[in-house]
Amino acid sequence: MNDKPPTSSGTGSSGIFKRVVRAIRGEPWSREEIQNLFEHSENVFNPEEQEMLAGVLEVAETQVRDVMVPRSQMVVIGRDQNLDEMLQVIVESGHSRFPVIGEDRDEIVGILLAKDLLRFFSSPAETQLRLDRFIRPAVVIPESKRLNALLKEFRDSHNHMAIVVDEYGGVSGLLTIEDVLEEIVGEIGDEHDPAEDLFIQPEAERDGRPSYSVRALTRIEDFNEYFDAQLPDEDYDTVGGLVMAQLGRLPRRGDVVPFSDFEFRVTKADRRRVDTLQVQRAPAQEL
Repeated sequence: MNDKPPTSSGTGSSGIFKRVVRAIRGEPWSREEIQNLFEHSENVFNPEEQEMLAGVLEVAETQVRDVMVPRSQMVVIGRDQNLDEMLQVIVESGHSRFPVIGEDRDEIVGILLAKDLLRFFSSPAETQLRLDRFIRPAVVIPESKRLNALLKEFRDSHNHMAIVVDEYGGVSGLLTIEDVLEEIVGEIGDEHDPAEDLFIQPEAERDGRPSYSVRALTRIEDFNEYFDAQLPDEDYDTVGGLVMAQLGRLPRRGDVVPFSDFEFRVTKADRRRVDTLQVQRAPAQEL
């Protein structure tokens, strides 16, 4: 009896059955054998099932640092913000949970649930918001934590968000239960997620050159594909991250960053991050 992992030449259900029997008998399987089983079982699993099963295996090997929302892209609420400012952040982002920060992003005061603010409006007698009444304790995890362990922790504690810290205790990002589940089942979209084709939108020409509105969260590989460009993506994942690095400081509206064959103009930004860019090809150099 040949108990080697299945190959492309042996994908029948009888071969799968023999390997399942072997597993039931207690003979150990390596992770590579199981992955090979999924990859060469077209007659047993459909593509969606194969992808999900592969995702389950990868979750056990993936660390938090590989999938977290980076610190620079965290949508946060300041402890000293007034109610109108908080509501603006909540409405514009469409998120349901927000880290509350103090002096900077390394001082995480706790987590605010958007639904908790509704209680404030249900009490007409209250005229001043006491934010400390609604802040919940933040779960803090290291970058090295495995996703399968975090998923169990989320399930046991009923928390849906964790703050990620580096080895020195500084905040490096955050992760939600949705982020972990997406590693298994694929992306989970909702009504607040922008459509893929809205990340890059053509605009009216400017100075005789085509102009585009580009979301800062646009992945560099998607930007390169759209513009047939070759922006480097070794150090940064998003166009906004690349522009921030070229600026060397916090962004301001109106900043212009020439890079490669393009001009990036910051059209929307706050004190912490770039939101939207206007992109044009650099003008042709006169000979």
